[in-house]
Amino acid sequence: MPDAHIRILPNLSEIKAADWDACAAGGAARPEPFVSHAFLSALEESGCAAARTGWLPQHLVLDGPDGKAAAVCPAYLKSHSRGEYVFDQGWADAYMRAGGEYYPKVQVAVPFTPVTGRRLLLKDPDDPVGRLALGAGIKQLVRLRGASSAHVTFSTEEEWEELASLGFLKRTDRQFHWTNAGYATYDDFLAELASRKRKALKKERREAIADGISIEWLTGKTLTEEAFDAFFMFYLDTGGRKWGTPYLNRQFFQRAAERMADQILLVMARRNGRYIAGALNFIGAETLYGRYWGAVEHHPFLHFEVCYHQAIDYAIATGLKVVEAGAQGEHKLARGYLPKATFSAHYIVHQGLAGAVAQYLERERTHVEEDSAVLTELGPFRRCEEEEQD
Repeated sequence: MPDAHIRILPNLSEIKAADWDACAAGGAARPEPFVSHAFLSALEESGCAAARTGWLPQHLVLDGPDGKAAAVCPAYLKSHSRGEYVFDQGWADAYMRAGGEYYPKVQVAVPFTPVTGRRLLLKDPDDPVGRLALGAGIKQLVRLRGASSAHVTFSTEEEWEELASLGFLKRTDRQFHWTNAGYATYDDFLAELASRKRKALKKERREAIADGISIEWLTGKTLTEEAFDAFFMFYLDTGGRKWGTPYLNRQFFQRAAERMADQILLVMARRNGRYIAGALNFIGAETLYGRYWGAVEHHPFLHFEVCYHQAIDYAIATGLKVVEAGAQGEHKLARGYLPKATFSAHYIVHQGLAGAVAQYLERERTHVEEDSAVLTELGPFRRCEEEEQD
């Protein structure tokens, strides 16, 4: 590999937003929301991704011949395994029981965000040498910081394969995504479902808003402080029940709203003149990303309506190709969200631990593939024999 000069940034303020985003966009008009300078810097400036929360920024920058950033990589030195959604706590426990120190570790990821996307961000996305240089830089960062390992999570499949060539271990998991097959209306989508599933979803949507509930879409200039204040209270309630202490604070949401309002969609439910539930989504070039949800009143099926059905409605209305509704959740299957593979790559310094993890991951990949095939068959879409009956 040719010599490469890679810098380590302790925070994103040390690189111009335009220089970072030129790499994050990779030739596109602009980067996907979560790897943009606006999103990542909002996490840092609000204190959500910082040393005190166990997310010490260590971003990598590969300089080109002109001295400007040719590639960047969002990286953090971690003192725990929270907020990642690719679970390695079992590896950490086993290593520490054997007398090793698993933390710190290097995490190449978007904090608190289980969204697949590019992690090795090249200004020229067709430059394989740059990707390999960043991969080697991640391994060097592990050595420099005395870390046990490096974890590149929710990467693209192409990055996953290239990192494997550098000695990273390959891991897969799954999420549930909805795909827009060129539907003009939600009813067009329903027409693709088995009759029984179609009737169930129609009933579900009616009952979700039966108690005088109305739904609003807020994005860009229509986002309001009132709506964000209400949503943040919903988020605190849900985050407190899930994690004890929510990962994100009001300052993060404020900064995100100021910098990327046209990439934010709030789906808010109102009853008796006040907001009672809401979901925050981010808008990509082709994908609507559902992220956070909460409510102060609980009504049957309202969660499904606000998070899943309304997201489909918005994707159809705006021509987006995919709705990615977050991690886990087999309940999404009945609403038309099918299994989609996710990829992560793991470099472990200790050869004994690496060997044991490699054996485990081989079995896990087989299980994920088989399980996803079964779940796809259980989806709500019509089969040939059902078409004949309809």
